[in-house]
Amino acid sequence: MPVEVGFIGTGNVANFHLNSLEKITDARVTAVYDLAPERAEQVARRFSARVYTDHRELIAQSGVQALYVCLPPFSHEDQEVLAAERGIALFVEKPVALTEEKARQVLAAVQKSGVITSSGYHWRHSPLTDRARDLLHGKTVGMVQGYWHGSMPGVAWWRRLDQSGGQFVEQATHIVDLARYLVGNVRRVYASYATRALGGLENFSVPDVGSVNLEFENGAIGNITTSCMVGQGYTVGLHLLCQGLILEELANTLRVIQPGLTQEFRSNENPYLLEDRTFIEAVQSGNAGAIRAPYIEAVRTLLVTLAANQSAKTGLPAEVARVI
Repeated sequence: MPVEVGFIGTGNVANFHLNSLEKITDARVTAVYDLAPERAEQVARRFSARVYTDHRELIAQSGVQALYVCLPPFSHEDQEVLAAERGIALFVEKPVALTEEKARQVLAAVQKSGVITSSGYHWRHSPLTDRARDLLHGKTVGMVQGYWHGSMPGVAWWRRLDQSGGQFVEQATHIVDLARYLVGNVRRVYASYATRALGGLENFSVPDVGSVNLEFENGAIGNITTSCMVGQGYTVGLHLLCQGLILEELANTLRVIQPGLTQEFRSNENPYLLEDRTFIEAVQSGNAGAIRAPYIEAVRTLLVTLAANQSAKTGLPAEVARVI
């Protein structure tokens, strides 16, 4: 039987998952909720699903086995906890919360219930990431360099620090997570942020440039830089430097540089489809072993980005909180 799936939030990022689920025969979208009723109605018509006017009713009455929570960071309230208490598997888009307190509350609920969880770190599912991990086997990563430079997203909540957490929390979280997946956990960060070009925009309170130094638990050193001021797409990616090996991973390309040899690998695989299929198969089988970014991993990544924000605020290095 197909897994019955619900959605809380049907905006931009939800569409990536809806497009995937449309291709997965073992999944059926049956229940949707959104603060914008017209958006929910559009998805409902597409999938012959039922629209709910309250997310609590969807969780309590729809009978779904899996729930996608695709909300802005500030909108996470009781959705995940209520779903976990009813034994509903959870896919939570990144970043999974805006505060450590909220993330730990949800983590406690999912750990207590034992529900299957996944989160929206699709870079982990890319075949290029698989190749990168294979090439790193037996290697010592010395330096990590990450980038997220481009334009400011158009949604109003993104430009408010109290609603998005800023670019490092909301966007560069993907680069932080990929670095954690390939290199290891982060112990300490030291961040500098500034607003250089966009400070005159109405309701704008996020830094438009930033640089975060990272110390990994295994001794590797990293730096991830961000900007949303350039007004055009520019570069998003992660570079890893080892002795005799440099890896440069972008969204659809992996460049492998070795002495006397440079190779470029591309992938046409859709990592959203891969992560969604893995999640649905896990819900169907009850075996979460193939899920690469369960909720606890999303919390660990969130804590790195929150520590960066704290460091930038205080001007001092910040220790990254641990999650057992």
